[in-house]
Amino acid sequence: MREQAAGRPELRGDCARCFGLCCAALPFTASADFAVDKAAGTPCGHLRPDHRCGIHDRLRQEGFSGCTVYDCFGAGQRVSQVTFGGRDWRGGPPERARRMFDVFPVVRQLHELLWYLTEALALPAARPVHDDLRRALAETERLALGSPEELAALDVGAHRRTVDVLLLRASELTRAGVRGRRKDRRGADLMGARLKGADLRGVSLRGALLIAADLTGADLRGADLIGADLRDTDLTDADLTGAFFLTQPQVQAARGSAGTRLPGSLTRPAHWAPAV
Repeated sequence: MREQAAGRPELRGDCARCFGLCCAALPFTASADFAVDKAAGTPCGHLRPDHRCGIHDRLRQEGFSGCTVYDCFGAGQRVSQVTFGGRDWRGGPPERARRMFDVFPVVRQLHELLWYLTEALALPAARPVHDDLRRALAETERLALGSPEELAALDVGAHRRTVDVLLLRASELTRAGVRGRRKDRRGADLMGARLKGADLRGVSLRGALLIAADLTGADLRGADLIGADLRDTDLTDADLTGAFFLTQPQVQAARGSAGTRLPGSLTRPAHWAPAV
């Protein structure tokens, strides 16, 4: 189901081809996720001259777990190598750095949409909307190739809302094929919920808050997880095979075990127990 999205390496972050944009462009606030405050457009103190992280191997130990769950979906290398033609924000005019930092979050959103659209096109049950999905994919690709000026002026929120209508329809068509009750828990507040062993097959959890929820042994096959907040969610022995619109950052933010079953396109986080 997810092989089509997984087969697009340009939608995966490649730090070796990026100028450390996520470490400079984005802000973060001192919290459980970040050890210090950092303003947008200010390089992180751990960013080295070669654009690599100086504490990459010990981010969690140093209090920067938020960095370990971030994924630009390949936007970093697109902005660095395509939008700005390989011109670094360091050593250039201040205007270039400012524009790169402004454009990066826009392209990141477009690349996330490309991931979802590509995955939706791999859902057999969503065939009735495949033509519309292909048109939306082509338009999103076109927008992502825009000039810095075009990207800065883009109303990415409006485009996202248009695409979300199609993704929702693809979800409805796919979940309709799941036997049993298919609850709609879109946007539900399930923080800390006790859902151990729950049958969540075909459930819509779009945008649901599942922070620190107990999903031990839960069955999430065929569930829609787009935008679900899985920070510190316990996925020990849970079955997420066939779950769709699930991304690597969501998995990185959760807790799992050797028995947690993931879609084939996603990587088991290093902080989880290794699979047996």
